[in-house]
Amino acid sequence: MAALTTDAVLTLLQEVADEAITPRFRALADDEIGSKSHPGDLVTVADREAEVLITRELRAAYPDAVVLGEEAFADDPASMDAFRGAEHAFTVDPVDGTRNFVHGSPDHAVMVAETRAGTTVRAWIWQPQHRLAYVAERGAGATRNGERLPPLRPGTDPARWRVHTSARRQVGESLGGTAPMALTWVSCGIDYPKLAEGACDALVYHGTRAWDHVPGALLVHEVGGLVATDEGEAYTPRSDPRGIFATAGQAVLDRLRQVS
Repeated sequence: MAALTTDAVLTLLQEVADEAITPRFRALADDEIGSKSHPGDLVTVADREAEVLITRELRAAYPDAVVLGEEAFADDPASMDAFRGAEHAFTVDPVDGTRNFVHGSPDHAVMVAETRAGTTVRAWIWQPQHRLAYVAERGAGATRNGERLPPLRPGTDPARWRVHTSARRQVGESLGGTAPMALTWVSCGIDYPKLAEGACDALVYHGTRAWDHVPGALLVHEVGGLVATDEGEAYTPRSDPRGIFATAGQAVLDRLRQVS
C-alpha cells in the first residue's frame, strides 16, 4: 500500500468519525461507556472502534511504523517505550475529550500525529461536531479547513494574557500577573487549536500523554508558538515531563515558568 498523503490521512479521520463516533454522539447506551485506570477515566465503544479503524489503515500503509494508540496503551503500557524509541511512529487519539463526548459536548476531536526520529513531522486534528480540520506539516505551516493560520502575536501586557489550566484547583489563580486562569476546554484537540487561532495565550497542563500533546504541539509550533516542559526544555514526542506549557510566544513562556 502506498504512503498516505496528508489529505488522505485527514479524510481517514473524517470517515472514521462519520462511521464510529458521530452516530454515537448523544446516543451512547450505558453499556457502551466504561472506565480505564479509575472511574473518571472514561472510554467508550466509539473510542475503541475508531482507534482500531485508524490504526489498521496506518499499519497497512506503514507496516514498519510504531502506532501508539491511547486505548492500546491502556492494554500494553510498554508500547510507550516502543514509541519513544521508534524511527517512524504515529500517535492516535480516537476521541480526545471522551468525558465531553459522553456528556454531550461537541468539544471533542480525533487526532493523529506522525513522528520521524523523535520529531513530529505531520499532525491532524478533526473536530467532527464543529466540522473543523486543523493540519500542520513541519516547516510548511498550519491550516484550518485548508486556509493558512496566521502567526501568533501575543500582546505585551501580561495582565491581558488569557491563560487556561487543565487543573481545576488552579482555576482563578494568577501566574506572574497574568489574568486569573480559566479551565481549558477539557480536550487537547480543542485547546491547542484555540491557542493556534489566538483565542488564548497559554495552556498549562498537568497531564502529558503523547497522544494528547504531540499533534497540537506541532500545530502551535507552525504558527510561531512554543510548547515546553515544566523544566523549560522544548517539548518533543520523546519527552516525559510532569507538566507542559503551550504558549503564544517566548515572553509568555518565560513569565509563566518564572512563577510555576
